[in-house]
Amino acid sequence: MITITIQDLDHIREAAREFISHIGQARVFAFYGKMGAGKTTFVKAICEELGVEDVITSPTFAIVNEYTTSHSPIYHFDFYRIKKLEEVYDMGYEDYFYSGALCFIEWPELIEDLLPDDAVRVTITEDNKGTRVINFNLNDDK
Repeated sequence: MITITIQDLDHIREAAREFISHIGQARVFAFYGKMGAGKTTFVKAICEELGVEDVITSPTFAIVNEYTTSHSPIYHFDFYRIKKLEEVYDMGYEDYFYSGALCFIEWPELIEDLLPDDAVRVTITEDNKGTRVINFNLNDDK
């Protein structure tokens, strides 16, 4: 289990760099957390650290945003408004999830059955002091 703690927003970029240092060959990351836990803010910091210069926003209405870097695209999903899995099939999720590009998924609970077997599950929780705790296991972690 890898744990990253974010005391406050002043330290989020540092936490994003630490997260990136653990990515390795993993490509699909499913972010779990309550509304307001900081999923979008953390994904934004990760994207910025990876060199995205586009404006990074939650893809709540678009479902997926594509960001460009000098290396490859990054896909950022928000499935919060998905009503049925057919919507996800219709958008061609497989083309994204199996593209080899980084995929950051918010609200993966709603599409759990469609996540690749090697998706990294990332949990973000907030304690009573506002500190965010990020936990995840990479597939080679025991």
